Amino acid sequence: MTPEPKKKKKFKVPHTYVIIGFIILIMAVSTYIIPAGQYERVVDEATGRTVVDPDSFTYVEQSPIKPFDLFKTIPVGLDESASIVFFIFVIAGSFEIIAKTGTIDSGISRIALKFRNSGKWIIPIFLVIFAAFGATIGLAEECLLFVPLGVMLARAVGYDAIVGVAMVLLGAASGFTSGALNPFTVGVAQGLAELTMFSGITYRLIIMAVMVIVTSIYIMRYAAKVKANPQLSVVHELEIAEKGKVIDLDELPELTGRHMIVLAILVLGLVAVVFGVFNYGWYITEISTTFLITGLAAGFAGGMGPSKVSEHFVTGAKGVVFGALVVGIARAILITMQSGMILDTMVHGLSQIVGRLPSSITAVGMFIVQSFLNFLIPSGSGQAAATMPIMVPLADVTGVQRQVAVLAFQLGDGFSNAIIPYTASCMGSLSVANVPWERWAKWFVKLLGIWYAIGFVLVIIAQAIGYA
Repeated sequence: MTPEPKKKKKFKVPHTYVIIGFIILIMAVSTYIIPAGQYERVVDEATGRTVVDPDSFTYVEQSPIKPFDLFKTIPVGLDESASIVFFIFVIAGSFEIIAKTGTIDSGISRIALKFRNSGKWIIPIFLVIFAAFGATIGLAEECLLFVPLGVMLARAVGYDAIVGVAMVLLGAASGFTSGALNPFTVGVAQGLAELTMFSGITYRLIIMAVMVIVTSIYIMRYAAKVKANPQLSVVHELEIAEKGKVIDLDELPELTGRHMIVLAILVLGLVAVVFGVFNYGWYITEISTTFLITGLAAGFAGGMGPSKVSEHFVTGAKGVVFGALVVGIARAILITMQSGMILDTMVHGLSQIVGRLPSSITAVGMFIVQSFLNFLIPSGSGQAAATMPIMVPLADVTGVQRQVAVLAFQLGDGFSNAIIPYTASCMGSLSVANVPWERWAKWFVKLLGIWYAIGFVLVIIAQAIGYA
């Protein structure tokens, strides 16, 4: 008998925790190889911010991560990320309460019915709305509030959870990256570069328009494929598992007076969050508090008793344990680099590489370096504080406009935020939608490549036109 040919094993993407663990291990090994070093941090009297002294880098005694300390980085990471982790739990729990009142199903179904035959237009509409929030109030972690709504609406018109997450997360990312009036990235960077606050806004608005258009086309093409053949969804198993949560537009749930009251409470809560962020600088604690109050008020207004409200809150929080823990566990990557004192060495080395590039491509080099550094310093304002004191003098020496240096920073900082597994905006959004990170990364990586290609072109054009 002729032996049957052996079937080739299909490559399977490792579990998210395995990927993160592998990166942590690489960083730990790097602490034995990369020389330890540090910059001095000084307080900028003009802004009150702590910034890096670009001339202060020194090599220090090697501080490699020991085996026990390597495992210790995970509980430390969870501890340092506690506010984000519990923020995800509170948002998911509160939204579950609101969802169980039936208000979301009733409201979303009526919106979906209007777009039943033209659902694709929901995508650019959502992108424009959230891009505006990202460009002005720096909407990032706050996306968690809106992702469940986006997912329910996307499913109602025949798409999947990926489309729902993308409409919100990538809309906000498009605006955040362009940074038209983003005080947390462009505002900080321009302050450190001694530029007029939010100067050069016209070019940044063009960037936002380009990103929204390109992103809309990418999502709409995928959405059309999924609607035509649901098996093409990268989260097909998830969609099967959550089939019972899809709204049936042929049998619209009744929209009662009680639903209208709950809807008013929800809208009031979201407005309060936006107002607080914009006017009072609210962040994680204040936002989660506001949404917790919103969820409790909605539950009681929806006719639930205290025990039922508590039960639904726990159910919602339980559903996002996987993603919420990823945020804390992935934080160990950064802690490993900091503990081994190789983070500043890597920043210094990259800045030295840029300084040796020909002046004609220094701006592009800055963009590449800032893109890489965002994986090391995922905080936008933190990356600005750490790198702009280095990049500004470098720009002056090489003939790059300071505004272009800021542009290289904002694009390098913004693009990868939607895929880095230890950013709250990315993992939080995926958590509340129950979308595994590796599935999201598989779908998003092509668009990320397109974004980077656009970024190269935008930086080159900015330098060519003397963007100032």
